[in-house]
Amino acid sequence: MSVTTDPTDPLPPGLETVLLPRTHDIGGFEVRRALPARERQMVGPFIFFDQMGPGEFLTGSGIDVRPHPHIGLSTVTYLFEGEIMHRDSLGTEQPIAPGDVNWMTAGQGIVHSERTAAARRAAPHKLAGIQSWVALPKAHEEAAPAFRHHGAASLPVSEEGGAKLRLIAGTGWGMSAPVSVLSDLFYADAALAPGAVVPMPDHHEERAAYVMNGSVDVAGQVFDSGRMLVFRPGDRMVLKAGPQGARLLLLGGATMDGPRFLYWNFVSSSRDRIEQAKQDWARDRFNAPVPGESDWIPLPEKRVVRAGEGAPTS
Repeated sequence: MSVTTDPTDPLPPGLETVLLPRTHDIGGFEVRRALPARERQMVGPFIFFDQMGPGEFLTGSGIDVRPHPHIGLSTVTYLFEGEIMHRDSLGTEQPIAPGDVNWMTAGQGIVHSERTAAARRAAPHKLAGIQSWVALPKAHEEAAPAFRHHGAASLPVSEEGGAKLRLIAGTGWGMSAPVSVLSDLFYADAALAPGAVVPMPDHHEERAAYVMNGSVDVAGQVFDSGRMLVFRPGDRMVLKAGPQGARLLLLGGATMDGPRFLYWNFVSSSRDRIEQAKQDWARDRFNAPVPGESDWIPLPEKRVVRAGEGAPTS
């Protein structure tokens, strides 16, 4: 059995590519971005994938992401540890705890903030999780904005042979999640005991696994944490946890209906639509205030890219 650490190493059958996230430090809190990447624009509809932390905040400090806009996508927040308070221009105020799902559909435009609540700042605290973006199909890019929260207890779970699988969204492994989605996809949190296995669903065209903790064996090669493994369509793939076990995020779905342009927090099949969103935010911030917020993030100086062409940062 070999350990794969070099992205130039030959890959086992069925594995298309391995993405190594780019690391950013935001005020002492580490973020690793696996998507978008030069090697891969999207996996199914997933166009953005950030690992947040794990990190620890001192008393009085926390996450402070000021109000900012989105179009053409759904944001998906899923935590392993800690809590984030979500507020948006629909009037939503919703804390998210580990195992819950915050699914916000931007559609034609929404504004939101993400902060650590005052009560949690009263003592040192930790935060770890994943934030991903799901690009909306062309037919739904201008849908009305919406927000849905699903508690951990509402998500389907299967346990077999040391593998515990929670379906965050979509369909897979004989389960269907209650989260309302606009495209064919799957998204799951898999906790594997040492030596436990989990198959990738073979009825979805595009598939990937992100190794959050531990390591996994794929056809005799071992991949450590902090890697996104992208699989070839149609091949039956099984992942086996290493001696310390593994925590994985499994994701994918149908191939998207064309490439997407990406600028800051905007995603669209149309470059002109992104230019319009830029003007709208600079002019009146979408005319969509977030209750309880008085500040916002100004429009940055960035270029519009097709997702995967460059290395855009948020």
